[in-house]
Amino acid sequence: MPTAAALLQFDAVGVRLDGGQVLLVDVTAEAVAGSITVVAGPSGAGKSTLLRLGNRLEVPTSGRILFEGVDTATMDPCELRRRVGMVFQQPVLFAGTVSDNLRVADPAASDGRLVTVLEQVGLPPEFLERTADDLSGGEGQRVCIARALLTEPRVLLMDEPTSALDPTSRRAIEDLALDLAERGLAIMWVSHDHDQAERLGDQLVVMRDGRRVGTDEALAYLRDDLSGDDLSGDDQ
Repeated sequence: MPTAAALLQFDAVGVRLDGGQVLLVDVTAEAVAGSITVVAGPSGAGKSTLLRLGNRLEVPTSGRILFEGVDTATMDPCELRRRVGMVFQQPVLFAGTVSDNLRVADPAASDGRLVTVLEQVGLPPEFLERTADDLSGGEGQRVCIARALLTEPRVLLMDEPTSALDPTSRRAIEDLALDLAERGLAIMWVSHDHDQAERLGDQLVVMRDGRRVGTDEALAYLRDDLSGDDLSGDDQ
């Protein structure tokens, strides 16, 4: 069972595709209230696959995932995704205004509620009427985070949310994540950036070849001692 503060726990999870390819092997990790768990490692290590298990965008072929002590396999996926939100590498925005995009998460939300979540992510109220196509990458990612926050999740899964952003926007999203964690949210953040992992991680999960590596190798990863790793490109 998870510890008292662990809201989301991956319990010896494995993923094997129908063709026999193994993506994850016996990975154990957890997202803890009020902190950021960074999932790091080279490209293809299984970081994104692990994250997608957290709200059943993928399902494990072995092991289990627990949310607040309940096996997510027994939960309604829509309800789970309201409690365990997800933000992707590229901002996912729809045609229309920022208000339209936010109401995808909660069609009944009042304008006041939308303003509140925009303020949480550092955007002013006038952004409600901005057209989504006119937003910068950093602004679009903030809107995506605001949309996820509308459902009042306990856990937020963030899959390399800054990799496509300029340095200023990257640090702004990092600061936002730190602020959200201080308010009690449990965050799991996938990154292939050593420095970012050190800046953000209260807990560190380092992946290699679908497995979680031990403490010594994880520390070596942060010291850039894992020679020959390709840290660019898409992850599984």
